[in-house]
Amino acid sequence: MNVTLEQWKALISVVDSGGYEKAAEALNKSQSSVTYAVQKLQSQLGVKAFEVKGRKAVLTPTGQLLYRRARVLVEEAAAVERAARKLSAGWEAQIGIAAEVVFPTWLMLRCLERFGAESPHTRIELIESVLGGTPEALLQGQADLAITGIVPAGFLGEPLMRLRFVLVAHPDHPLHGLGRPVTMQDLRAHRQLVVRESGVKRATRTRVEAAERWTVSYMTTSIEAARRGHGYAWLPEYKIRDELAAGALKPLPLREGGESFGQLYLVLADADAAGPGTRRLAAIIRESVAEACAREGERQ
Repeated sequence: MNVTLEQWKALISVVDSGGYEKAAEALNKSQSSVTYAVQKLQSQLGVKAFEVKGRKAVLTPTGQLLYRRARVLVEEAAAVERAARKLSAGWEAQIGIAAEVVFPTWLMLRCLERFGAESPHTRIELIESVLGGTPEALLQGQADLAITGIVPAGFLGEPLMRLRFVLVAHPDHPLHGLGRPVTMQDLRAHRQLVVRESGVKRATRTRVEAAERWTVSYMTTSIEAARRGHGYAWLPEYKIRDELAAGALKPLPLREGGESFGQLYLVLADADAAGPGTRRLAAIIRESVAEACAREGERQ
């Protein structure tokens, strides 16, 4: 092949970064070397990948095709290298997990404890993410497996568990004092507490477009803010059982939609190339979740 992977990576980075200067920063190369790589690629293939419109260089139809194919090519090459490293090492030295913060922390720690007893020398990197941050970790190759509510295109998700979410506020919150079912219009007039999406794009919309909103980084902060009467929030029921039992938080009597359910999926970044450690950890997560859900069903 005439074109190298480095040239394809340069083309991809120019498109993703929005220009040669930012692409050079992302690749840790000089701007001139990135420019030369893309120009040489076009020369070798006899095509024009970019055209200038105004002050901005945009992809030509040919460039768009090259970009799409190049992404697949580079991702496949990276996957081959990762698979080779894992196969040569046997049991993986490190496993990355991306998990939604709504997944029970105690359950994740139990899974890691079981895995650690079997493979004490494997390092674990746990990325606790929110909404789009989990698929992003998969797409960027940061995670070998993920527990996510959003399965990105190109991946297969295995249903893992279902969570119940409840809209709650402090018992003395004005919404509880209305004396009638709460409407969406009522919600828009009061402060909403939201946990910040950890993905870079942060494209997920909230269920209520409230006029006033506090966005926090941690669910524990959102729970504490709701307990102190600073607003209302959608929260996983299992995380606020103590607050509900103690009367520190109370479900809002919505006219409709007072509860919702979220489905979490278990996703392997590359099922074909997954190492024995990744496969074993995935099996432990399945088994532990099934046991926990069975006990929960017996309690109810």
